[in-house]
Amino acid sequence: MSITIDLTDWVVLVTGGARGVGAGIVEAFVDAGAVVEICGRTEPEPAAGTAVQGVNFSAVDVRDDAQVRAWVADVVQRRGRIDVVVNNAGGSPFGRFEAGSARYQRAITELNFLSAAQLANAVHPVMMAQEQGGSIINITSISARRPSPGTAVYGAAKAALESLTGSLAVEWAPRIRINAVSCGLVATEGAADHYGDADSYARVAATIPRGQLALPGEIGAACVMLASPLASHITGAVLDVDGGGEWPAFLAHTPHADILKPHEVEGAH
Repeated sequence: MSITIDLTDWVVLVTGGARGVGAGIVEAFVDAGAVVEICGRTEPEPAAGTAVQGVNFSAVDVRDDAQVRAWVADVVQRRGRIDVVVNNAGGSPFGRFEAGSARYQRAITELNFLSAAQLANAVHPVMMAQEQGGSIINITSISARRPSPGTAVYGAAKAALESLTGSLAVEWAPRIRINAVSCGLVATEGAADHYGDADSYARVAATIPRGQLALPGEIGAACVMLASPLASHITGAVLDVDGGGEWPAFLAHTPHADILKPHEVEGAH
């Protein structure tokens, strides 16, 4: 018997769902049959044929608790339920820690940690009142558990979000399941520009054991699985979707470095 994930008519909220990783998450839930609601500060202009075109957008600054609560109330009024929340909104420009002002550090923390905490708090009474409960998925990063030079506050905020995931999974069990998806490097629209020219991009990809950056849809597939009944006994977990992590830099200087480069093996995928 084949295993399928059918989320027909499930109501799913995705913050920052218009582009990048968020769009991949949205598309995966739409493909599973879910009704998806996304939010952002400005309304997107999706390309023709993308899943984002078929979802409802609300203008919300996720750092503003009042706007977040109004969004949740509006969705409940229109849809009658909220089954899944994906806290995807986040990110950070590159910059040295000492060059960032206190205001900048607060903004990064609010976007990458407090926004998720506030949305979780807003949907808590909704999910607790539902017979089917609910599922919250926090999108975190490998930066949470390894040095993140240039995005230090971002990494610290994601570490806090992983800690919150585990704590709330205990506090809100068994009605609400809370998990995190820890992303490695992802091939979003701006990835090539971020990492430089084509050669630089290829060298970055070569540091990943799988030999390539994740596709946004691969992050989405992990979210759909965690939200589905297949993951009914999974809560408080951090699922690494990183292609095997990052190739340890010190190995490049050892005599046997070549044996740990799976991307160079013919047929690797």
